[in-house]
Amino acid sequence: EVHGTTTRAAKLLGIGTSNILVLPSDSAAQLAPDVLRDALDREPGRPTIVVLQAGDVNCGAFDPFSELIPLAHDAGAWVHIDGAMGLWCNAVPELRHLLLGAELADSWATDGHKWLNAGYDSGIAVCARGEDLTRAFATDAAYLPSEDDRAPMHLSVQMSQRARGVEVWAVYASRGRRGIADLVEGCCRHAARLAARLADGGAEVLAPVVLNQALVAFGDDATTDAVIAALQVEGTTWAGPTTWHGHRALRLSVSDAATTDDDVDRVAAAVLRCHRRAG
Repeated sequence: EVHGTTTRAAKLLGIGTSNILVLPSDSAAQLAPDVLRDALDREPGRPTIVVLQAGDVNCGAFDPFSELIPLAHDAGAWVHIDGAMGLWCNAVPELRHLLLGAELADSWATDGHKWLNAGYDSGIAVCARGEDLTRAFATDAAYLPSEDDRAPMHLSVQMSQRARGVEVWAVYASRGRRGIADLVEGCCRHAARLAARLADGGAEVLAPVVLNQALVAFGDDATTDAVIAALQVEGTTWAGPTTWHGHRALRLSVSDAATTDDDVDRVAAAVLRCHRRAG
């Protein structure tokens, strides 16, 4: 269930797709410890990055970090967690169990433009050891004097960049810890309500609602695609297609801070109307 950005990063870094091994996930979209152990044992000692997920893009699943990360570290691998959505669950006491063991990783990535509702272009990369960022990105030239350990040009790919952090800081400052927790919890609650409304109306909910995604289908692939196309034309909401376990599905992701229960009910009604028309 790896996100496409991981493959893209391997290309940009020069690692190449031939050096990517995509491991199968189980029925819950999680990587099983035995699968990872077998893969690591195949080529012992080879430099390896293990990429785990906090919040699968389709169903919101979290890998079992407390089991997987020690296995990877025992094999000498670097562990990175793709947490574009899921890392924000740490703000909600009732959802923190999903991230159990995630603190053991070597690096994490998340986004400000999704759940925080900050602007685009506000991705966040974190390393457990600051010196790893500096070792990777620091540059030196006579015309670039800097003795600041936190100089932005030593911590990211770009030297010249806009103040992306201001937008994320503004969300922190305006919402506070409790406000961000309410935002995350509310989106998850709305997704569960949406899935329940759709199931009551005859849609097939393909996976348990773990986070803020509702993944549904309507019989065969052709009907599901017809519902998605009709929904986009209908205009109540926008939701896109995906493929889940080889079948087409409608992916509904709730991430807007302004979403209300009434909005959810209107979306469910629109989806079911489109289903009736497609049928």
